[in-house]
Amino acid sequence: MAGVLRLGLTGGIGSGKSTVARLLVGRGAALLDADAIARQVTASGGAAIAAIAQAFGPDFITSEGALDRDRMRALAFTDGRAKERLEAIVHPLVGQETARSAAAAIQAGHHCLVFDIPLLVESGRWRGQLDRVMVVDCRPETQVARVTARSGLAPEAVRAIMAAQAPRALRLAAADDVIFNDGVTLQQLEALVTQWAGTFGL
Repeated sequence: MAGVLRLGLTGGIGSGKSTVARLLVGRGAALLDADAIARQVTASGGAAIAAIAQAFGPDFITSEGALDRDRMRALAFTDGRAKERLEAIVHPLVGQETARSAAAAIQAGHHCLVFDIPLLVESGRWRGQLDRVMVVDCRPETQVARVTARSGLAPEAVRAIMAAQAPRALRLAAADDVIFNDGVTLQQLEALVTQWAGTFGL
């Protein structure tokens, strides 16, 4: 639809991506959170549950009727294809729900749709559906410090999570816009987001 900006938002753990998303929503953007939608379709009664039970067996569904995430993670350690099989079930459903949510947001009058996609760079399937990609970036040592402070995880555990995500250079190479969220206050970050948003009429 003409006049609607589809913005892909991504960044490594601890980058401040969620804060930037919240600031954009505050300026009138609609947020479409791919992770939240994935949790929705794998929750009790979710659209993916029947197919997951058929593909992996009933042991992978909890007594409440949701995906047993701990059991699935354990399987993924021993079966390299388990993650791919799960994603083949979940990703199309996430895509369908995201499209429905986007259409509803446009119908409601939003002119900027922010697609919060943690694996935007890794998946490779989102880029063609977006007008621009914004990367929230910071130094790796800042990521480690932020995540250890908020979660209590050991630095080594945070670095392991970072290593499983797209390399920083690859994210930056995919970016149309970069918000460098390092050594700035929340007010300064808000000013950066406001400046960017103003160029797109937000």
